[in-house]
Amino acid sequence: MAALPGVIDMLANRGDDDEADRAQSDLPDQVDTEQHSDELSALGIDPKDLFGGAGGMGAKLGL
Repeated sequence: MAALPGVIDMLANRGDDDEADRAQSDLPDQVDTEQHSDELSALGIDPKDLFGGAGGMGAKLGL
């Protein structure tokens, strides 16, 4: 699971404001990365990037 604000921040930090708006309207407050993998992919997000690892944005966003 990932918090929606973290997903929105990730998109906004990349300059993808339209995608951030789309995520706000299309995704629930708690994003299940397996259940919503298609939606995340359509937004240009690889679910494993949400959780850190080497260079993952998740660690920087507190996810």
